Amino acid sequence: MAAALRVLGFVASMAATAHATQVVAARKAASMIRGGGFVRSFEFKQRLRICNAYPHDASLDIYHDGKSLTGDVPMSYKQCRDFGTPLREGDKLDFKNADSMVGTFAISELPSSDAILLLIIYQHDAQTTAASFKSHVFAATSSAQVAVVDVHKGKTQAIAKIVDSAPSGNGTISEELRFDSVVAVNPGRFDIRLESKDGKVLATRELVAVNKESYTIIRTGLESEEGHSYPDDLIIFPRTPPSALKSHAEGRFVGMAAMAASILACAVALA
Repeated sequence: MAAALRVLGFVASMAATAHATQVVAARKAASMIRGGGFVRSFEFKQRLRICNAYPHDASLDIYHDGKSLTGDVPMSYKQCRDFGTPLREGDKLDFKNADSMVGTFAISELPSSDAILLLIIYQHDAQTTAASFKSHVFAATSSAQVAVVDVHKGKTQAIAKIVDSAPSGNGTISEELRFDSVVAVNPGRFDIRLESKDGKVLATRELVAVNKESYTIIRTGLESEEGHSYPDDLIIFPRTPPSALKSHAEGRFVGMAAMAASILACAVALA
């Protein structure tokens, strides 16, 4: 049976209110995921990964210190994208919906290592359109690592499961993926299932995992009290092609033995 999945934890991201600015006190904490900012040095290879989990029919335009990152192709809901733009302490990322400001993320510090800098924008609650952020630093590891995040807003409770359906004498193996955690998996093809508490499958997506890659699984959706609602769904990024497994040994998934991430938080969000 697969080893227990090790929780690294999230710290609640800031609550955004209309035209309100919030600054989250910066704290270093190994093995923690936080709502806001990154820790850094200029000599290292770092990549910004942004996921749009903000439920809206209109796409998001993203600006880095006033310069467009998305260009003529704004990011639609449930889309993730990597950006190679150099980042520095004090930089700001503005998220706009048409001509309206959705939120601003301020970078207070960045990691002194090679890393993927994950930033997720999502709706803070079901009552307003205020935005919030969650961030995580993926440090370089030899195995595939997966951050599992829940930004769904509403009353429906759900769990995520990773299912290895490869033929074996033991049959199908599945294990719950705890939200707001980071785990490691062996190379292979897996189904990621989102299930309600009564066992109903709400969404299923495939995860193809290879060594040295960093993956994000996001539960998204909105049960709006006013306006349009969006159904429960899963975002998985990046989407590795199955052909990439040819150079990797496939195996059952395993829990993460150890992982460290130092995060510094500072952000702004507007309705």
